[in-house]
Amino acid sequence: MRTPALGAARLLSGAGLAAALMLPTAVPAQAAPPSRAPAADGKKGQELPGMPSALDPEAAEVICTPASREKAKKQDWSRQRLDLDRLHRHSTGEGVTVALIGTGVDPDAAGLGGRVTAPGTAGDDCVGHGTFLAGLIAGTGGNSPRLAGVAPAARILALRGTDRRGQADTALVVNALREATEAQAEVIAVAVALPRKDPALSGAVAEARRAGAVVVAAAAPDPPSRGGTDEVPSRTYWPAGEPGVLSVADMLPGGARPDGSLPTDGIDLAAPGAGVVSGGPRGDGHYLGGGVPVATAYAAGAAAAVRAAHPDDSPDDVVRRLTTTAYPADIPQLDAYAAVTTVLGDPAAAGGPERAAEPVTVRDTSAAERATGRATLFVLLGSAGVLAVLWAGFALSRARARGWRPAGTAGTANQ
Repeated sequence: MRTPALGAARLLSGAGLAAALMLPTAVPAQAAPPSRAPAADGKKGQELPGMPSALDPEAAEVICTPASREKAKKQDWSRQRLDLDRLHRHSTGEGVTVALIGTGVDPDAAGLGGRVTAPGTAGDDCVGHGTFLAGLIAGTGGNSPRLAGVAPAARILALRGTDRRGQADTALVVNALREATEAQAEVIAVAVALPRKDPALSGAVAEARRAGAVVVAAAAPDPPSRGGTDEVPSRTYWPAGEPGVLSVADMLPGGARPDGSLPTDGIDLAAPGAGVVSGGPRGDGHYLGGGVPVATAYAAGAAAAVRAAHPDDSPDDVVRRLTTTAYPADIPQLDAYAAVTTVLGDPAAAGGPERAAEPVTVRDTSAAERATGRATLFVLLGSAGVLAVLWAGFALSRARARGWRPAGTAGTANQ
């Protein structure tokens, strides 16, 4: 009489194991976040060399970043997220000069030729990072037009804010800000973040804003390559912390900041900052890069596109346009297309901005999360149903074995 019970027990065990194996399929795998200078992009992999933001400061010899021999095969996620193909039908940043303060820019780099002014040593971009950022701001993409920057008709004024290895220097940043102001640059992008407030720096930023420039700055430096950031306290970096400066941080495709980001406060805007494709100062190949400076370059390009499309807007109006049209999140996410095409009302009006026709659709993960929840629920309910059917079969077989008598009476009847 134990054989039916044993068989049913085995069926129940098998059903439980099947349910346990099925449950993980309803929960999507969490991929590790891309590194800040990744070597591959996407599931299939876009194998490209990483673009560093600085060279090893302890190396005995300065070895410049070599030319890339690889070409990107597709448009990266960041350009799709910013809807650049549609944006360029409304503004390309023509007539706007963006001063880029970083490692310098090669005036002859692919996609930038004829639109870069690089005084002094700013034309010697040994690191390559400044040229990479310039491509995101104003590059045409060369033979790959879908890899164009946000404002591909804008001009670049390259100014050095670092030494040749890419290490930020306060005095250089101050001088660069003053040069940008004298050159009447409409947008100033500061791709470096300094750890200490400096009176000369504050004065240079204030002077630039009075002259009519939109100042965009990295909210924090890239994290150190050695050691973790778990014990690094939150702090303000400069000039991002100065009044009126648009402070920009990087984000992953899902909208979150990368793991290990240096903590800071006062961030105004987040922009793509991982797995981003651009060119370099040597050759016509492509690199992948990321980090806060990349996000800053995208925001500066968007500011240039706005200034070209709305030449009567004040610098404060441009910043308001970039922030109020951003996709709502814990840190508002840059929406370059909406920033150019949205019709803004009176800032004191309660109704807020009115979107233009064909608003950009930003990828929303809530539907995927709801679908995941439903899939998990269906698996659980399905597994419970299977167990219920098997338990009913087991109970019926036991009842038949007892001659349909209540449990506990079969033994008495046989005595």
